Amino acid sequence: MFEAKAIATDDKATLYAELVEQAKGLMHGETNVIANAANFAALVYDAVPDLNWAGFYLFDGTELVVGPFQGKPACIRIALGRGVCGTAAQTRQTQVVRDVHDFDGHIACDAASNSEIVVPLVKADGSLFGVWDVDSPSVARFDDEDRKGMEALCQVFMTTLG
Repeated sequence: MFEAKAIATDDKATLYAELVEQAKGLMHGETNVIANAANFAALVYDAVPDLNWAGFYLFDGTELVVGPFQGKPACIRIALGRGVCGTAAQTRQTQVVRDVHDFDGHIACDAASNSEIVVPLVKADGSLFGVWDVDSPSVARFDDEDRKGMEALCQVFMTTLG
C-alpha cells in the first residue's frame, strides 16, 4: 500500500524530486486513468504550498473538459486556444503565467487565482490527452523550477496511460 511521506523543504528541486518518487509509488501498477488522475491531483495539491486549484482538463476530441481535481468547482469546458489551459493545449507548450490578469483571454473560474501553470499532456503517439492545471492565489507563485517539476510529475502520470 502507498504511504505518503511528509515533504519538509523550501528547495523546489528537492520538493519536486520527492514528489516524483511519491507519484511513482502512488500510481505503481494502477491502470485506471481516473483513479490515477484523482490521486495525482490530491498528492500535488496536498504537497505543493500556496495552491488553490490543481487538476486535469481532458481533451474529448473537440475541447477540454474538467477532470479530476482538488479545489473549488471549476469551469467545465474550455475551447482550444482559449485561456491559459486552451493555449497550452493548442501550442503544446507549458504556460507559466506570473499574473493571470495580464494574460489576454484568461478565463476566471476562481476569482482568487492570480498565477497559473499549465502543462500540456501529450501521448506517445503525439495526440493530446489534456492539460495539467495548477493555480495559486499569489502573484508570481510559479517559476522555471515549478515548470521543470510539474513537467517531470506529468511525465510520471503519462507513463500510466501505457
